Amino acid sequence: MVTAGAQGIGEAISKTLLDSKANVAIHYFSSSANAERIASEAKENGHRAYIISGDLTKVAEANAMVEDAAEKLGGLDILINNAGSLVARRQLGEIDEGFWKEVMDINMSSMLFVSKAAEYFLIQNENSAVVNLASLAGRKGGHGGSLAYSTTKGSILTFTRAMAAELGPKGVRVNAVAPGLILGTSFHNTHTTEESANETIATIPIGRAGNPYDVARAVAYLASEYDGFITGATLDINGGVYMA
Repeated sequence: MVTAGAQGIGEAISKTLLDSKANVAIHYFSSSANAERIASEAKENGHRAYIISGDLTKVAEANAMVEDAAEKLGGLDILINNAGSLVARRQLGEIDEGFWKEVMDINMSSMLFVSKAAEYFLIQNENSAVVNLASLAGRKGGHGGSLAYSTTKGSILTFTRAMAAELGPKGVRVNAVAPGLILGTSFHNTHTTEESANETIATIPIGRAGNPYDVARAVAYLASEYDGFITGATLDINGGVYMA
């Protein structure tokens, strides 16, 4: 199951998992068009994709979505927590209670609700995997106006380690990826100027920005390292701009 799996990095993850012969439940929130297109293309290629919807910031909808996905898939052994948003760039003095809560709910509460609902299904298998989408912003603090967003992404790094410790004895590995500048997504199309992107690219040792499939390949690896030994880890995908 891939949350927010119908656009940007999520779409690349869904397609990469489908190409790897996984059956995939693709979650969307506001528009079904992309999810339906991906599912249709998957069917044409002999793969199985299902679309599911829900507002993941609401416990009841998150629970219903996970149950729907597990029913369609006949169980659940991979969860990709990809849903998240910057919402808007706001400096410290511009952050009010409503904005703070909105960013926290979208990026952290939703991950908690979905993971909690999915645990029952994940532990039914001998080997299951969770991959959480963090961000380079969670390592470095992000660019101006991303204080709330960066805080949630840093929290995901700790959330991942805590989940790995708790779920490891139950047969579930939990890892995260922390993408840097990934162009070709609605996130950066909305919140990153061309000037800012070019300034960042100039600092990247590998000499280019990333693309959604750079992230998707790493997610698929962490999800498919069956009976593996990697858990509680965060894989940085940033072209070398930040080396922890």
